[in-house]
Amino acid sequence: MDTFSVNFNHLIENITTYFTEIYHNPFLLITFILDVIIVGFIVYKFLASARNSRVWQLLKGILLIIIATVLSDILQFRILNYILTVFMPYGVIALIIIFQPELRRMLEQLGTNKFTRYFGLAEKDLATKTKEDIYKIVIAAKEMSNQKIGGLIVFERDIQLADIMDSGVRIGAEISPQMLVNIFIPKTPLHDGAVIISKNKIEAAACILPLADDKDIVSGLGTRHRAAIGISRETDAIAVIISEETGKISIAKDGTLIADLKEEALKNILIKNIVTKRFGEERQPKLKKVKIKKETLKENKEEK
Repeated sequence: MDTFSVNFNHLIENITTYFTEIYHNPFLLITFILDVIIVGFIVYKFLASARNSRVWQLLKGILLIIIATVLSDILQFRILNYILTVFMPYGVIALIIIFQPELRRMLEQLGTNKFTRYFGLAEKDLATKTKEDIYKIVIAAKEMSNQKIGGLIVFERDIQLADIMDSGVRIGAEISPQMLVNIFIPKTPLHDGAVIISKNKIEAAACILPLADDKDIVSGLGTRHRAAIGISRETDAIAVIISEETGKISIAKDGTLIADLKEEALKNILIKNIVTKRFGEERQPKLKKVKIKKETLKENKEEK
């Protein structure tokens, strides 16, 4: 009998013994139910996080190997069973190494303080300010698009981007369309690189992002687009890109690029993925309109 069969039989014996103990001790039934609920919740959250990432392919691959190993043992395919039994530990390790960025991202998300949102402890004022800031950034993106000023704005979410901010220049300024447009005006000191939006502030500018270099990415994409895809793949950040050549606005999210967005579509995507996911649908503030002074934007356009 091979190692897999021994381990499987040992597992069955342990489960049988455990249920026998539960039968004789009702208190163990309560702990068993709590145990199942906790494990079920963890598995559900893990699968929900993995669903929209490449880790889902990793999980399907591991499941397929396990099923094939069990079937080969039941059907007495000894050669196939031996190969799969030997391959399984090394194959799983190899897959984990290949998908290391996605797994690291998921583990980092587990360490974030999302529990405050589940219990309704998030501040309403912060939700309102976040939505207002998104409106300001959309105004800036639209103005930069009209003037064909290239830009890259990254929204920090649950996974912190402190190391990315350290690669640029710390600012810590309040968000305003004027500030964002001025940062990306060509030949100014901070126009190269990305702006990082964190904690409702422009935390840093001229930041260096990891570039995506996968073969499945269109070769015509520029550095800004590749950097946006790269940061959205390695973290849960969302990046807004304004093309210097065409003026088109795009968004990179979860390693995917959504291109050629209009103002309203850009606003809706940012609100859905930042405000809704952070504060919950029921806690979203209803804002009729955010009034932003555009005099400075007009002056910038005239100067150019």
